[in-house]
Amino acid sequence: MFDHVTLGVSDIETARRFYDRVMPVLGLPLLWDNETMLTYGIEGGQDFGLQRDDGTARHGTHVAFSAPDRESVDRFHAEALAGGGSDAGAPGLRPEYHGAYYAAFVNDPDGNRLEAVCHTPST
Repeated sequence: MFDHVTLGVSDIETARRFYDRVMPVLGLPLLWDNETMLTYGIEGGQDFGLQRDDGTARHGTHVAFSAPDRESVDRFHAEALAGGGSDAGAPGLRPEYHGAYYAAFVNDPDGNRLEAVCHTPST
């Protein structure tokens, strides 16, 4: 069901100090990071992320749902917009994550950020 969950944080370095101690105890090491995000988990599996929340459209909680194929990502985005959500990133490849990362982002009517993602390469 879930691909990953991301929580918004106000200070990425404070979050790093805390989560670098806590997550390895659970067998969830730091997988990757950049100046605005930390991601812990199991390589090739589900992950848990923290992202600096600067008050832009991505505010607070972020939940990514696994999609079985790219067509489902496209449909998720279209249905979310038709249902009163707002666009936070049209369907498409996100090569900054990996070459087959195909995702769409929306904000629900309450402002929660949702994502549908498919990791299967195009055939």
